[in-house]
Amino acid sequence: MATGNKTRDTLWTLIAAPTIWAVHFALSYGSVAYGCAPNENVFADIGGFRIFVGGLTVVALVGIGFIFARALGEWRGNGGRMPHDEDTAAVRERFLEFSTVLLAGLSFIAVIYTALPVALMADCR
Repeated sequence: MATGNKTRDTLWTLIAAPTIWAVHFALSYGSVAYGCAPNENVFADIGGFRIFVGGLTVVALVGIGFIFARALGEWRGNGGRMPHDEDTAAVRERFLEFSTVLLAGLSFIAVIYTALPVALMADCR
């Protein structure tokens, strides 16, 4: 729902960034596990999977970065201060915006840490 030129935050916007991380995690580890599962040659190069995970990581980081920037802009644009302890719709909105900022930041770091093993290892060992 839009309020003027801004969006109204909901639980869907709150969980968007962690959902992107979870999908990235599942696709990254699932694809490399699929490639390494035959276990015939543990020294086989995983170059194709590294490229796939690298591209997937870039897409995930861009999506999470967009969510982070949008939520941070709305939170700061509407006062952006703590605490969020009143029982009004506006304060609940600020709380959801700030929570989205925190979860997006955490998800951004989690995506980087999820991609690190693929970036550092060249084979299935």
